[in-house]
Amino acid sequence: LPRPRRAQRSLVARRPLRPEPACLTVFSADPPPVQLIVQFLEQASKPSVNEQNQVQPPPDNKRNRILKLLALKVAAHLKWDLDVLEKSLSVPVLNMLLNELLCISKVPPGTKHVDVDLSSLPPTTAMAILLYNRWAIRTIVQSSFPVKQVKPGPPQLNVMNQMQQEKELTENILKVLKEQAADSILVLEGALKLNKDLYVHTIRTLDLLAMEPGMVNGETESSTAGLKISAEEIECQVCYDLGAIYFQQGSTNAAVHENAKEKFFRTKELIAKTGSSSLHCTIDEERLAGYCQACGVLTSSSDDSSQQATPYSQIHSCMKSGNYQDLVKIFLEDNLALSLPVQFRQSVLRELFQKAQQGNDALDEICFKVCACNTVCDVMQGRTIDIQFCQLFLKPSKEKIDFLLEVCSRSINLESASESLKRKMAAFLKNLCLGLEDLQLVFMISSHELFIKLLKDDERKLLIDQMRKRSPRINLCTKPVTSFYDIPASASVNIGQLEHQLILSVDPWRIRQILIELHGMTSERQFWTISNKWEVPNVYGNVILGIKDNLTRDLVYILMAKGLHCSAIKDFVHAKQLFAACLELVTEFSPKLRQVMLNEMLLLDIYTHEAGAGVSGERPPSDLISRVRGYLEMRVPDIPLRQVIAEECVAFLLNWRENEYLTMQVPLPLVQTNPYVKLGQLLAATCKELPGPKESRRTAKDLWEVVVQICSVSNQHKRGNDGRVSLIKHRESTLGIMYRSELLSFIKKLREPLVLTTILSLFVKLHNVREDIVNDIAAEHISIWPSSIPNLQSVDFEAVAVTVKELVSYALTINSNNHFWLIIQADIYFATNQYSAALHYYLQAGAVCSDFFNKMVPPDVYTDQVAILCQFLREVDYKTAFKALQEQNSHDAMDSYYDYIWDVTILEYLTCILSLIKAIGQTELNASNPEEVLQLAAQRRKKKFLQAMAKLYF
Repeated sequence: LPRPRRAQRSLVARRPLRPEPACLTVFSADPPPVQLIVQFLEQASKPSVNEQNQVQPPPDNKRNRILKLLALKVAAHLKWDLDVLEKSLSVPVLNMLLNELLCISKVPPGTKHVDVDLSSLPPTTAMAILLYNRWAIRTIVQSSFPVKQVKPGPPQLNVMNQMQQEKELTENILKVLKEQAADSILVLEGALKLNKDLYVHTIRTLDLLAMEPGMVNGETESSTAGLKISAEEIECQVCYDLGAIYFQQGSTNAAVHENAKEKFFRTKELIAKTGSSSLHCTIDEERLAGYCQACGVLTSSSDDSSQQATPYSQIHSCMKSGNYQDLVKIFLEDNLALSLPVQFRQSVLRELFQKAQQGNDALDEICFKVCACNTVCDVMQGRTIDIQFCQLFLKPSKEKIDFLLEVCSRSINLESASESLKRKMAAFLKNLCLGLEDLQLVFMISSHELFIKLLKDDERKLLIDQMRKRSPRINLCTKPVTSFYDIPASASVNIGQLEHQLILSVDPWRIRQILIELHGMTSERQFWTISNKWEVPNVYGNVILGIKDNLTRDLVYILMAKGLHCSAIKDFVHAKQLFAACLELVTEFSPKLRQVMLNEMLLLDIYTHEAGAGVSGERPPSDLISRVRGYLEMRVPDIPLRQVIAEECVAFLLNWRENEYLTMQVPLPLVQTNPYVKLGQLLAATCKELPGPKESRRTAKDLWEVVVQICSVSNQHKRGNDGRVSLIKHRESTLGIMYRSELLSFIKKLREPLVLTTILSLFVKLHNVREDIVNDIAAEHISIWPSSIPNLQSVDFEAVAVTVKELVSYALTINSNNHFWLIIQADIYFATNQYSAALHYYLQAGAVCSDFFNKMVPPDVYTDQVAILCQFLREVDYKTAFKALQEQNSHDAMDSYYDYIWDVTILEYLTCILSLIKAIGQTELNASNPEEVLQLAAQRRKKKFLQAMAKLYF
């Protein structure tokens, strides 16, 4: 497809250019301004003047190639979003940019895109062609819209000339684009048939293309290079752009409008299907809705057969014509097929609710039926039941139960359904029975064929017993309770119902209202005991149960228990509401409980931040840090305190690097009385001093002594029946500031890498100190710890070994690519003779710090202790190598690795015992070669060997 071009050649038409590191500084802004593209391309396209003062095309030099590459990188950083680029770049500049993309994607100049088979091209090349042709028809459509004329300012000759030149250039480009519009449409129609994911160039792939050909290794040609654009996102964008061009061309042709309608409706289906999962497809949904409405007016109301073939178009037609019975039928059928996405189902229900709220009472029944279909679909797929179903089911009737049972029956094929699916449906029906008050309605469900097939006899019997216990005096003729507020206070069945509501509710004001009604019915019950799931810590329970007023006692206990439960399951919103209501209540009569609630709300805020903004690295607000400090320094007497709050507060300060406060500002009495503060202070001070000289590491010695004491065991002597004295070791010693299990629990709350590395290296050193150790474990900063312990017998080294394993496993959950932690894990496996697992982690450690062995592995990672392979040692271990080569039986397919041996002495030995001439005959291993050539040959074989080994383990 011939396209408007510039006079200069493309950057890929010449010798490839290695990218300059200094060029990367332009991406320091986030996001980078689109105007950088304009600046780079304008600088690169400036004409030159020769010695005869003649204007020449821009020179093809290194500077201009770098500028063009930078312009492409800025566009790649913006993910080639045409919406963003079109808003900020003029037509000539964007034309220049996309032409450069075509050239760097290896599309030959002058090639007609319509003659190219997109399916046979590399993914990035096909994507470049799609981007260019999408832009072409979008530009044609945009040029047809009326443009508001800008009021000109004071005339400036240079500006006027520049504007006139740009206008003429834009018109020339538009002229060419319009002439080639038919070809662009054919290219995009062909793209709809691809049905595969494509990739677009990123900063990394652009750098690879600019490298020397021998260094790329074909990566840019592979199917996974660049940014992935899914097939559905491509189809959605292309359908929208084709719809726009067809709509523009259809002013005199009704058939073209039909094409536009088809493309827009398909776009709408794809948006509903992908929902929020779409990452790169940005469609203006308001404009799309306008297009769809206009197409509906301009074309006939009858949908063609191809549209009717999809459930999306059928639902659209039913909504438009008001044929709601057929709509319900489609939803019923789809409950078995499960082809409609949940987002689309919910959007249809929302639209029905809106129409019902506008005064169409006849839609209430339809809303319930569609909602019932959605609810059963959610149950089958393991999702929670929507609140809308509960609201519509507040007033159950025989008709509603009949329809719901029909939906359940038609949504499951009992002959082919899995046991998991059957149990989900059985649980839904059982919970439905437990939520009904009218036993006639319960009988309708329990006597249904589906219910009998899904629930076993003993399950049905247990359900009936539960119903009887819940309502012992209920009569079969009792009318169903229509509303919570209509419950009469005299019926004993209503106490059970209210207790059931009390157990389920998390609304503090609803809980208060239920308790008031319950206490109005009877004064003999303690309602905080009705659920064995309600638990408060013992330190709080004594204070709460000492409240004289029964209603207040129940309310405080239940609010706190429910708040703690919500916090434990990470439902922080409801937990905060419950705690706030409890705080407001106890403030009126108990300063002690008021402080308790403030402490619990502080812990809740810590959990909320750590699970929310803290995950992305956002620092906590200064107010929260101040409250944490205030809690640690609190000196209010007789306040019941939970140990976990102090533990979380110290961990919080360490995780957010509040080392200055822990080492310099924390009050001394607090350090002496709170073991977690003391431990946190020693950790913070040790981390601060790590870069310093050895003589400044006094705090490291103090931390060492504290941990050694925690890991020490108390010894007692006991005389046995035979008169001999035996030594008894108590594993959990009380000599330290805390138990070892408490220390381990505290460490597992830490996420700061330096703190984790420090405490991990301490335990590794403690593990290595024992006399019977054969293989030491290596760790970062291990040299800062003492090298001996005065009383080795007092340390429980078995517990230390277990702790090291648990800590390194936890650390790798925080960062699985920390090569020092991977080396520790490998050393542990090696020390316990698990060589295969050890090699796996040694290889993983080397891979993560060398870009999968494409770079040199740092010498502090593969030390002589780690490099058990003879050739990798600084001085080759020939003795071990020759001994291994003499073995008759090989279990590691060693014959396939001879090409990776680069040491000439080992190769000569191999030729003697195996007559292996081919391996030593490699020209680059000739001992007469320059040292640089020999090193390069060795490095290349190291890389290939390690990659081959890694493929066996990863």
